[in-house]
Amino acid sequence: MNWKLDEAQQKLPEVIDAITSEPQLIFKQDKLVAAIIEPKLFQDFLTWHQQQKVSSLADAFVELRQICAEENYILETPARYSDNSIPFVAE
Repeated sequence: MNWKLDEAQQKLPEVIDAITSEPQLIFKQDKLVAAIIEPKLFQDFLTWHQQQKVSSLADAFVELRQICAEENYILETPARYSDNSIPFVAE
């Protein structure tokens, strides 16, 4: 059901009771300003939203560091060594 903001404020218990049948939309001057929905529907949305999040390479490194810390794993990297001369370096 659609509610005007002032009406929804006056009848808040009624609005909350009505969410069991459908989301309650609240408008202010014909503009949607709020939607009151069931808690389960909101939790489902949060779960979906989290799954949609695109992770970046930085996020992957944060996760890798966290896993290494949890497992007490130390990644040993060999020292850099090269016999090749470095081009574009002024002598």
